[in-house]
Amino acid sequence: MAPPAQCLDTATGATGQNGTVPVIGHTPEKKMQCHNLLDADEFRLQGHQAILCTLVAARDRKLAEIGENRICDLVVYCSDQTHFAFRKAARIAGIQRDHCRAIHTCHGDMFALSPTELQAAMQADVDAGLVPLFLCATIGTTQTTAVDPIGELCAVTAPHGVWVHVDAAYAGSALVCPEFTYVIHGVEAVDSFSMNAHKWLLANNDCCVMWVKKPSALVAALGTEQEYILKDAASEGHDVVDYKDWNMTLTRRFRALKMWLVLRCYGIQGLRDHIRSHVRMAMAFEEMVRADERFEVVTDRTFALVCFRLRPQDKFGGEKTANDLNRGLLEEVNAVTSGPYMSAANVGGMFMLRCAVGSTLTEEHHVGDAWKVVQDRASAILRKMEIIYSSR
Repeated sequence: MAPPAQCLDTATGATGQNGTVPVIGHTPEKKMQCHNLLDADEFRLQGHQAILCTLVAARDRKLAEIGENRICDLVVYCSDQTHFAFRKAARIAGIQRDHCRAIHTCHGDMFALSPTELQAAMQADVDAGLVPLFLCATIGTTQTTAVDPIGELCAVTAPHGVWVHVDAAYAGSALVCPEFTYVIHGVEAVDSFSMNAHKWLLANNDCCVMWVKKPSALVAALGTEQEYILKDAASEGHDVVDYKDWNMTLTRRFRALKMWLVLRCYGIQGLRDHIRSHVRMAMAFEEMVRADERFEVVTDRTFALVCFRLRPQDKFGGEKTANDLNRGLLEEVNAVTSGPYMSAANVGGMFMLRCAVGSTLTEEHHVGDAWKVVQDRASAILRKMEIIYSSR
């Protein structure tokens, strides 16, 4: 950890005024190179709360236009790779279960949400007399870190007045590095954006940051005006932001302090080095996978996650047995004492192993050792398969 002797401006690396870092402000590019995305920001409990609060704000804004009696006509959209927190938030917000459209994704699009499919779904709902309300797009999906095309999706939603929220819970941290800002092309058109600094930006749990284009929509939906809540002259004049009117909670922990301490200790260069080292190690693992003809990388690696599997082999039953083969490999890898721990995903009917580099203690030799374990366990499994199929 870098010594906290100097406090660096998160965008330029310059020392902040009076030794402070501008953590709370109105220009997200100061913190994450987000191209002056939205007008206000806030630290929250978790990403799911950001989704719920923006969904409620979008709901109330739309009902003010079409009438509260049409709440049953509202429809929300996501992909089949969107975190389940969105569907849960939709239920809490009063959206009917069958009005949550989880649009199918495919391997050909690397499991990103297709603007064409979204447009077709929205038009079908409009033709049926329903009202498109909200789209939850994702930068870095949970299973494969797929990246939804933000700009193209916003172009589809704009004619329908749909609120677009970007969930960048994991991958949003990578935006401290200029080379990753391409993944949010078109982000200036979204209504809200959230990321979890506790996932990859060295803050401890919980620390979610949310930006919103029009805070007034949140205040209209979640604000309170009770007389017994004490206010000073500044707050009455709206010179002070009352964050209880931006979310569900009233009493709030000082989450911004966590991020301030991280910024003070590491500075922008330290955070970039942290992200880049993980990406570099994931890239090295990916290259090792590609170099072994028995394996394949299933999805494009964008960040620090590699999704891979043993290739289907015709002599062992091809695709019919590929998933069971890779399930067995995962169990074998995770059973190795003091070896790596890997998780799995089942996307598009394919079971795959996931090598995620995320620990602050991970070094390059750990990645190499992990790959040796995978190769060794794969060799053992394939030998067993040879024996089984040769005896048939």
